[in-house]
Amino acid sequence: MTVCNIITAQCVSLIIAFFLDLIFGDPDFPLHPIRLIGRVIWLFEKLFRFVFPKTEAGEKIAGFFMALFTIIVCGGIPFVILHFAYGYNMILGIAIEAIICYFMLSARSLAKASKGVYNALSSGDTETARKRVSMIVGRDTDSLDETGIAKAAVETVAENTSDGVIAPLFYMAIGGAVLGCIYKAINTMDSMVGYKSKKYINFGAFAARLDDVVNYIPSRIAAALMIISAKLLGYDAHNALVIFTRDSRNHASPNSGQTESAVAGALRVQLGGDAYYFGELYKKPTIGDDYHNVTYTDILRANRMMYVTAFLAAVIFIAAKFGSQYLIIYLQNIIQAMF
Repeated sequence: MTVCNIITAQCVSLIIAFFLDLIFGDPDFPLHPIRLIGRVIWLFEKLFRFVFPKTEAGEKIAGFFMALFTIIVCGGIPFVILHFAYGYNMILGIAIEAIICYFMLSARSLAKASKGVYNALSSGDTETARKRVSMIVGRDTDSLDETGIAKAAVETVAENTSDGVIAPLFYMAIGGAVLGCIYKAINTMDSMVGYKSKKYINFGAFAARLDDVVNYIPSRIAAALMIISAKLLGYDAHNALVIFTRDSRNHASPNSGQTESAVAGALRVQLGGDAYYFGELYKKPTIGDDYHNVTYTDILRANRMMYVTAFLAAVIFIAAKFGSQYLIIYLQNIIQAMF
């Protein structure tokens, strides 16, 4: 296969994957690739914790090798599968790559999970809303009131628009399913070991920093596209830009505040602020201005922003990838003319 053939095949696969996710959502079954990635991470954590000494330096080295081997395995397996699939038949290769890419996206599932919180709040069932939001956030939810529950759901939609949709699209547009799997492996490592707890403060340091690095560009692209989506949806795009410029760094993560600030500005609400994690209060800066309390209707509005942002990203990324083959052909012609 030529480079241009690979580019075309990956574009087709990504288009199929994007619409599969919009139609069916992320399926939940034991052999889901993300679950398998989690299993790989768990096994390598056990292995390298056993191999290296239980000192600060030893745990950091163990965490580095856990991340390295996880990336090699999670990128290597789809590479081998796709190498043989494309070698056998182009259509088979596209089909398998589309399915793998489909598993890397979670737009519909994110919307479905947050819509469950919306449904419970809109029907006045606060207890069910707490249970449902606890499944999609890391903070303690037992004491959250309706405003706190709605705010947690909106923040989750905002943050995961980048991690669960835009970033995977970005990396799959660059390197197909293989790079998409590598990104999800890094993101899953951060979710599993990237905590500043006694157990993971050293072991998970490299994984957490690596996740910050790979999400740096996608999170900022996502925020920019969310501001555009706010304009298209008739939300306050000007305020989204103002709050993004002012508050995008008001977060412990260098990336999460990007999309949260864009959403807070567009919806004219205040996100962030103090929260409890494992029974301990963490002081956090706020994002946005408190024009009105966050309500369950803001969950739907955040979902609309997520969907429009995802569509814009898919169009831009796939068009850029498809157009790159003409640049490659142009450069090849120049090189041939020179030599």
